[in-house]
Amino acid sequence: MKNVIGENIKRLRRQQEMKQAVLASELNIGRQTLSAYERGVTLPDVFALIKIADYFEVTLDELAGRSELIIPDEKE
Repeated sequence: MKNVIGENIKRLRRQQEMKQAVLASELNIGRQTLSAYERGVTLPDVFALIKIADYFEVTLDELAGRSELIIPDEKE
């Protein structure tokens, strides 16, 4: 199964040139937890998903890959 949520979290974080530790602090989670989300080891619970989507100002559907996540000026 593809890790769409984790990949999208990583894309959003990198687009803002943010370190994992900074985002984890903003979300009140551990850096290791965020790393596990991004690598697809674990999935965020619904409350964490809402917090992440709100932080990046995207919808839950975009974050979960149910609709296309478009990041303006995304660096490849």
